[in-house]
Amino acid sequence: MSQPTAPIRPRRSVLYMPAGRASALEKAKSLPADALIFDLEDAVAPDAKATARDMAVAAAASGAYGAREIAIRANGLDTPWGYADIQAIAGSGAHAVVVPKVESAETVLKTAALLAAAGAPAAMAIWAMIETPRGVLRVETIAAAPRMGALVLGTSDLAVDLKATHTPDRRPFMTSFGLALLAGRAYGVAVLDGVHLNLADEAEFQAHCAEAAAMGFDGKTLIHPKQVAPANAAFGPSAAAVADAAAVVAAYRDALAAGQGVATLNGRLIENLHAAQAERTLAMAAAIERLAG
Repeated sequence: MSQPTAPIRPRRSVLYMPAGRASALEKAKSLPADALIFDLEDAVAPDAKATARDMAVAAAASGAYGAREIAIRANGLDTPWGYADIQAIAGSGAHAVVVPKVESAETVLKTAALLAAAGAPAAMAIWAMIETPRGVLRVETIAAAPRMGALVLGTSDLAVDLKATHTPDRRPFMTSFGLALLAGRAYGVAVLDGVHLNLADEAEFQAHCAEAAAMGFDGKTLIHPKQVAPANAAFGPSAAAVADAAAVVAAYRDALAAGQGVATLNGRLIENLHAAQAERTLAMAAAIERLAG
């Protein structure tokens, strides 16, 4: 049985920021990303982990990032820093903790137990990075675990384990994408596309965003501020889509008021599922407007 759908929250652009760089944390305050991930893992050298943790926690607790969703990527629980990261994040005020290389529901359960023991609020979510073959194969049980808020595709690590090549059409990843999307939709969990590493190829980045949006991803994880605007455009409803959604909802409501179960709009048949989809589009547009305001 699927879980209830979570409240609509824009996650069109989810930008990784190195937690150990004060300048990056400061710059993030002015970026129009929907969500920020303060990174304690890949972006931080081993001898700087503790300092970066303190900086990430202070930034998350500062309230200086407006309505943006704030997540902190911890180091794995199999590292010397993972447990301390989770304990610190629990009281940071962040919306979510990002857990790398999740390969089973047990990792999520363990993280959830650590968060609870450290006094984390019930609303603090776990974002599981799906970046290994085992994680992909077990993604349904991961998505169904407690506190799950998002599945984050880690295509860089996944490519290595799959012995795959980053091709322009991303065909080597389509099976993994499909399984993650099915699990996310079945359990009401957001699904975020992996990063695009070739910053010089903006056309390919835009094509990948358009493809991911068409597949049903909620948004894309990013590594550079210049990727924010294209991601926002690709994953957010256009003005034309919002206008059409409003027309669909109005037509369906008029039909219901007239005692009819279906409506027509410019030659299209409008049923309850179309009206529900249109209402979601309007709700997302309203949420984006609130975030920007």
